[in-house]
Amino acid sequence: MKRLAMAVGLFCVAGSALAAAKPCEELKAEIDAKIKANGASSYTLEVVDKGAGGDKKVVGTCEAGSKEIVYQRQ
Repeated sequence: MKRLAMAVGLFCVAGSALAAAKPCEELKAEIDAKIKANGASSYTLEVVDKGAGGDKKVVGTCEAGSKEIVYQRQ
């Protein structure tokens, strides 16, 4: 019974986390701040459709996983 109650609680938490996804521009700004704090200066961040990033590194997802934020050093 305890396992069932814990499982239901975890599903509720997971569902609310998915519903509270951040807008792409807000997440992009947070990622940009973290990259700058690590000392990087010559890079680009772009919001693209999922899978359209090519050889760029995916550093975040937004809009319920339909968009990706990609990073490329210059």
